[in-house]
Amino acid sequence: MTAPIPAAGTIPWRRRRGQLEVALVHRPKYDDWSWAKGKLDPGEAWPVAAVRETEEETSLEVGLGRPLPTAEYTVLDAAGTPATKTVHYWAAEATRPAGALRNEIDEVRWLDVVSASDRLDYARDRDQLRALVRADKAGTLTTWPLALVRHAHAVGRGSWSGDDRLRPLDRAGQGRAAEVASLLAAYAVTRLVSSPSVRCADTLRPYAAATGASLRTKDGLSEEGYAADATRAPRHLLRLLERGAPAVLCSHGPVLPDLLGALLPLVHPDEPDAASVAQTLTTAATDSMAKGEVLVAHLVGQGEAARVVAVERHLP
Repeated sequence: MTAPIPAAGTIPWRRRRGQLEVALVHRPKYDDWSWAKGKLDPGEAWPVAAVRETEEETSLEVGLGRPLPTAEYTVLDAAGTPATKTVHYWAAEATRPAGALRNEIDEVRWLDVVSASDRLDYARDRDQLRALVRADKAGTLTTWPLALVRHAHAVGRGSWSGDDRLRPLDRAGQGRAAEVASLLAAYAVTRLVSSPSVRCADTLRPYAAATGASLRTKDGLSEEGYAADATRAPRHLLRLLERGAPAVLCSHGPVLPDLLGALLPLVHPDEPDAASVAQTLTTAATDSMAKGEVLVAHLVGQGEAARVVAVERHLP
C-alpha cells in the first residue's frame, strides 16, 4: 500500500468589528476554495510545514494556536496511484495584513464563518471550521503555547570526566537543537527558560540566536537543583503561567514529570478532548519524554485562571 502523503495547514482567523472571520484560498488550477495547506518537505515537522505553507499561500505570518481536526482523503500520487493524504491543521490568529500573493493561489478571501461554510468546496474542510467555531463560543480560541523540552542528546556520562553540568550536546543533539528552533518558531515563542546545564541551554540556544530572545537559566530546573529542592522547578513553571506569554522551558528527564504533573490539574474540564489531553500529559510524565522531545501545551488564561485545552508531542 502506498504510504500516506503528509501535509499541514492552518485556518487563519481574525475579528473584524467584533465578528469572527476566517481566510480561504482559491486555487485556479482546481477552481476550488479551501484552507491554506501543503505537503511536508523531506524531514520537515508538521507545525513547521503548516506555518511555511500558510505564508507561501496567503503571505500571512502566523504563530500556531490550538490544533484542529485532521483531514484524511484519497488523492492520486505522482505515479497516478490512489493514496491517502493526511493533513494536520491548526488555528492561527492573523495579526498582520497579507502581502502580495504568489505560488498557486490567486485569491485569499476573509469571510464570516457562515459564508465560509457555504464557500468551501469540500465537506471535509468544514470539520476544522466547526471545531474553530466551537472553541470560539467556549472562549478557548485565543490560546498561548507553553513548550516543555527535554534536552537533546548529549555526550554520554561515561565518556565525560568533567563537571556533569558542563556536558555538551553530541552531534545528533546539535542537529536536534536546530530542529527544536524551527518548532519553537512555528509557535512564535518569545520567552526562553532553561536549566543552566550546558546540554539544556544549548538545546534552546539556536532559537535564541535566531530570534534575539534572552535565554534565562534557573538552577531549580537543573538535576542538581531539583535534587536539593524539588519544589523550585514547579515554581518556575508557575511564573510562566502567571505571565501567560508564549514560552519554552527546557529541563531534564528527572525534573519534567513534576512539571507535567503541575499541568495535569489545569486541563480544561469542559474541553471535548479533556480526557485525551490528560492522558497525553500522564503518559509523557510516566513514560518519560524522549531526549529532544517538544511537548506543546495550549493554554487559555493566565495565573490561577490558566487552563490547558490541548497538548501536542513532537518527537525527534
